[in-house]
Amino acid sequence: MTNRLLGYASLIALLSMTGPIALAATHASPGLQKIQALAGDWEGKDGDGNPVKTSFRPIAGDTAVMETLRMSGMEEMVTLYSDDGDGIALLHYCPTNNQPRMRAVPGTGEIKELDFNFQGAGNLPDPAIGHEHRLLMQFQDESHITERWTWRKNGKDVESVYQFTRKSAN
Repeated sequence: MTNRLLGYASLIALLSMTGPIALAATHASPGLQKIQALAGDWEGKDGDGNPVKTSFRPIAGDTAVMETLRMSGMEEMVTLYSDDGDGIALLHYCPTNNQPRMRAVPGTGEIKELDFNFQGAGNLPDPAIGHEHRLLMQFQDESHITERWTWRKNGKDVESVYQFTRKSAN
């Protein structure tokens, strides 16, 4: 009898610890839900017509989304998106070996774009060193998005535009 009671007590303790975690994963903000809806593979072109690919994968119990961006002639880049109070936080892992942090605060109503602005960076000893400084993510419809990345070096900005179409599941 004592072993059975200990077993029930252990089960109740385990459920009480995992219950809030499961609930937290279902309460993503509308901005993060918009990014979660991008889950899957995408392909398209950059501003020069070169092929680009990206994929979005929910991770960590749907509390974050990982994007892996692949461009012609460059190593892949990984960007993590997660809720951050009233906004969405972005952490970008770049082949240039710095990690910009950006943040977007969605407006009310339907989200047509998320404008992520620079908040700081890991491994960036001088802001004059080249780094991604802004991302404007635009949502045309469920199958078409545009990413406008702004690279800043020595105070000068260069925008790279990527047009993506959702890759159909064959």
